[in-house]
Amino acid sequence: MTTFDIGETDFLLDGRPFRVLSGALHYFRVHPELWRDRIRKARQMGLNTIETYVCWQAHSPRRGVFRTDAGLDLGRFLDLVAEEGMYAFVRPGPYICAEWDNGGLPAWLFRDATTGIRRTEPRYLDAVTEYYEALAPILVPRQIDAGGPLILVQVENEYGAYGDDRAYLRTLTELTRRAGVTVPLTTVDQPVDQMLRDGGLPELHRTASFGSRPRERLATLRAHQPTGPLMCAEFWDGWFDHWGGHHHTTDVDQAAADLDALLSSGASVNIYMFHGGTNFGFTNGANDKGTYQPVVTSYDYDAPLDEAGTPTAKYWAFREVIARHADVPPAPPAAPTAPAPPVEARFTRSLALWDVLDLLGQPSTYPYLPTADDIGQYTGFTLYTPHLPPSGHGVLSVAEVRDRAQVFVDRRSRGVLSRDHGERMIGIRADDGDLVELLVEDLGRVNYGPRTGEPKGLIGPAGLDGATIDTWTVRPLRLDDIDPVARAVRDGHPVESSLSGPVFCSAEFAVTDPGRDLFLDTSSWGKGVAWINGFCLGRYWSRGPQRTLYVPAPLLRTRHNEIVVLELHAACPSVRLLGRPALGHTEH
Repeated sequence: MTTFDIGETDFLLDGRPFRVLSGALHYFRVHPELWRDRIRKARQMGLNTIETYVCWQAHSPRRGVFRTDAGLDLGRFLDLVAEEGMYAFVRPGPYICAEWDNGGLPAWLFRDATTGIRRTEPRYLDAVTEYYEALAPILVPRQIDAGGPLILVQVENEYGAYGDDRAYLRTLTELTRRAGVTVPLTTVDQPVDQMLRDGGLPELHRTASFGSRPRERLATLRAHQPTGPLMCAEFWDGWFDHWGGHHHTTDVDQAAADLDALLSSGASVNIYMFHGGTNFGFTNGANDKGTYQPVVTSYDYDAPLDEAGTPTAKYWAFREVIARHADVPPAPPAAPTAPAPPVEARFTRSLALWDVLDLLGQPSTYPYLPTADDIGQYTGFTLYTPHLPPSGHGVLSVAEVRDRAQVFVDRRSRGVLSRDHGERMIGIRADDGDLVELLVEDLGRVNYGPRTGEPKGLIGPAGLDGATIDTWTVRPLRLDDIDPVARAVRDGHPVESSLSGPVFCSAEFAVTDPGRDLFLDTSSWGKGVAWINGFCLGRYWSRGPQRTLYVPAPLLRTRHNEIVVLELHAACPSVRLLGRPALGHTEH
């Protein structure tokens, strides 16, 4: 039986000193047919361990459900890690941050406003217990003492930046052990005295998260943990982007020098990220430190492997650094193939959103203004219809928009209310019989800080010229399965000129080599969501910085590839797929 323990100064693998050289790779951000490629490239860079969060929210879209199909097959992912001769470091949260929608916490947790997250609170801990019980059959038999790759499990995530409930941390520890986890348990916090103090327990091995000044940060960690191996469990080698900002990059030479200094100190490391991947679908999170900032679809992170899994200059620099401290496989990754040739197509059919509403969800009427969460709509779009007095002239206002609302009168656009710009009122003129509608988009739930878990949709009170609107008809727009809409659009109207939204449009294209990735060019479109062959690539927005959406090669076939787009504003009818990404301008 192989053992993995924490010694006086080192991690111990079968009793011998072992340095963890890990890279973060989130299985839920990578197409499952590409998992092996990314894992192998981590080993070829000199890493010996793969780290991943587990995203509770993705596995459990509804309480009582725990999905492990397709891209959520964590067991298969860990088996591939083992097959590549690597170890695994798993961080199941329950809160993960990760720039992921709601920090990985399921939105249904918050339907009961009395549920207290990330603390000793019975309703929350009951749900966490269910989560751990569902996770145990995946993790327990894959621990190292059972012949599997799993050597470390993290309890909570940067808890010292959130709270100081030691009883809560102790309960999570007990739940983890009760589930059958026997490998060493860790915590991670930024190397700040208060965070390291509040975020850990004596029985949990403390690690740190930082991206610079490694010797100083490790010294702070050592002051809080006099014995045991030093580890930076998140060595930040890049950063994420938000809509309306710039594309973040970090200096390759400086990042490599910091990694070298960290390893020269004898510490273990987890590179965050080794490969970032993509926030497919509606999975991106948001930050709100006074201003709401939703994260873009790409999670490239300026990592050693780019969004499409191609080694970058940072990959080779890190490989050279690691070779000074450990054995590196002699065979590096093969040189990347030439980019796929561009593909040109054109939207041929379209249908207005209004024509397919009944395919997306059924409306219900309420004697109050419900949030999207109140009606069980936890992501995407919700259509609100206020019941106005016969003369609906005046200023329509809501207390808060979460996060963006297009306002229509008789389905003609009258403007936009947006959270990030603080817009929450608009003048309208609606005569008797006119239909007023607000198409509200959830742009991503806050993943860090006190606004995690807040409901989406329109937040009341709402009124017209100060008079409360008491009755609302609300329709959830379910976009998890786009096939019914795609079939309807194929029989829709011919596209002859530019498209005016909100509209679904479709095109068909062929590729000469379906084994190569493509990038959907969105630079001539406004704002919306795109699908290829039924798979949701994610959101696009002319606000930038991102100008392409990643199309993994496994989604493509030689002929009859179908793209469906929901365009909210206006778009040129041309469709272009490129061989290279365009992630936007940098601050340099």
